[in-house]
Amino acid sequence: MTKKAFASSADLGEKQQTLEVLAEGVYALTAEGDPNIGAIEGEDFLVCFEALATPVAAAEWLAKLREHTDKPVRYLVLSHYHAVRVLGASAFDAEVIVAHENTRALVAERGKEDWASEFGRMPRLAKGADSVPGLTWPTLTFSDRLTIDLGGDRGDLVLQYCGRGHTEGDIVAWLPRQKILYAGDLVEAEAALYTGDAFHRDWSSSTLDRVAAFGAETLIGGRGGVSRGRAAVDAAIAQTRNFLAVMIHEVGAVQERGGTLKEAFERTRAALVDGYGHWPIFEHCLPFDVSRLWDELSGIERPVVWTAERDREVWDQLQD
Repeated sequence: MTKKAFASSADLGEKQQTLEVLAEGVYALTAEGDPNIGAIEGEDFLVCFEALATPVAAAEWLAKLREHTDKPVRYLVLSHYHAVRVLGASAFDAEVIVAHENTRALVAERGKEDWASEFGRMPRLAKGADSVPGLTWPTLTFSDRLTIDLGGDRGDLVLQYCGRGHTEGDIVAWLPRQKILYAGDLVEAEAALYTGDAFHRDWSSSTLDRVAAFGAETLIGGRGGVSRGRAAVDAAIAQTRNFLAVMIHEVGAVQERGGTLKEAFERTRAALVDGYGHWPIFEHCLPFDVSRLWDELSGIERPVVWTAERDREVWDQLQD
């Protein structure tokens, strides 16, 4: 049997990017399962959501955005600390970079390691890797909620921490007037979940409960298409919750009977592949997902730091 190429190292084909206007002055860029990104117009400024992996990649997004608005970026909001979401920040020339206080701590604790790890796993996303000037540091952090007045009659943008999930610092961006939610990687719409830095039990229960409680009518997840209408939003949240629940059940069952991590991976893949295996980055993510969940169920509360070396070790152990 042919050995699977490491993570997304063989995924080198360009993805079709689609800029969508979700409401007046509300934008999303999706890209066939690559990381999504967005922007919201204030009266005389922009709030951008996520930064992509490099300034070169971010500049391409900004060029598309500039076809619709020339307002300066006042706020760059980062949903969490992962490199492919934050290292393009310098392209935005933002006055303020906003994130959860836990995200800033995670950048300090493991930002350099994550940078090397993610660029090694997803080299296509690291377009112009040498354009990254260094780690991205938030300049404004909060613990629970931060409200940005968009000015005029545009209403508010609410940044909210919903609890531990994809990482321990994920935030969402909510437009109450339009009922539009940028959910970051707390929700994926027909894209597999990466849970290598996750808190699966919190995420699958109380955190997603809080996400669902917004009652969004449009949802932009971390990857996948825009979910439009309550039925589609509910389906995206349910799909995310089910992926986590299946993982917890299968890995937990193997642990309870004294099985091995390899057995847990094989059981989990078998349980998920029919429903999720055709979705983007499924094969890439699953070894890292199961490894983290195995640790979590073993009592290791916080995720072990991923390094480029550890990535390869786990991949070679599980994904052959």
